[in-house]
Amino acid sequence: MSAPQNTIALIYDYDQTLSPAYMQEEAIFPQFGIHADRFWKQCQALVREQNYDNELAYMKVLLDTLEMDRPTNEELRSLGAKLNFYPGLPEMFEEFQTDLLSPEHKAYGITVEHYIVSSGLKVLLEGSRLAPYVKAIFGCEFGEDSQGRITFPKRAISHTQKTQFLFRINKGMLDLSEDVNDHMAPDLRPIPFPNMVYIGDGPTDVPCFTVMQRNGGKAIAVYNPNDPTRSSFKKCYQLSAHAERVKNIAPSDFRQGSHLRFLIEEMVQDIANSILDRRRIDLEAGTVKAPKHS
Repeated sequence: MSAPQNTIALIYDYDQTLSPAYMQEEAIFPQFGIHADRFWKQCQALVREQNYDNELAYMKVLLDTLEMDRPTNEELRSLGAKLNFYPGLPEMFEEFQTDLLSPEHKAYGITVEHYIVSSGLKVLLEGSRLAPYVKAIFGCEFGEDSQGRITFPKRAISHTQKTQFLFRINKGMLDLSEDVNDHMAPDLRPIPFPNMVYIGDGPTDVPCFTVMQRNGGKAIAVYNPNDPTRSSFKKCYQLSAHAERVKNIAPSDFRQGSHLRFLIEEMVQDIANSILDRRRIDLEAGTVKAPKHS
């Protein structure tokens, strides 16, 4: 029996996509007196001189910097409340609960789910004001020692590994104990790629943009309109105009009436209408008309 496939997934990167700031700088650095420039220079040195992955580099430097003052994951989760976002968040998530789908869409059981796939720290996002609206959050994680303090990277998600989580969403395998490489027939996957919209901010999202492009999904590249260097915009422009990774770019403004909000709403409506059309076709194909009396 095939899956209903009537769920639409909105999938977001976090840093520079939902927030103009890096989550570590907002939530962790002020709490522990960490100097941002020195911290990121140490990370860059590990990447440049010792070939560290970027994500493992920042996790190592964070552990080394905190030394004996390492917090617990629960303490880090509480710091997630300090995270701030682009205009319109988290209000958009609240508004989407009632205003995104039409009564007809809802009558057919069409729903929208939100996911975050980040190379930042999952625990901070779990403590943020976004968490109540999100079906699942995927991000880097620390293990804990016997005293509950963070002690070693438990999971690191690089920009290339983020694509794995698109397939987890596609297959409904949100439990990381499940092997995402297990074969699953397309008609059994609860959220097919054409039912997905991925929103990211630049080159680190290219693998996810490519997966969406190749599998019939939709994507939006967003930029910070308040960046005086315009580098944020230029990255998105290159992805659209030259690399052809995305068709749509927009400033990171999630408020009602913004360009980005229009794009998200229209894409969801387009997907929902396509689901309705498929349901009608299936219904007609499965209906045998009663014979007419002569």
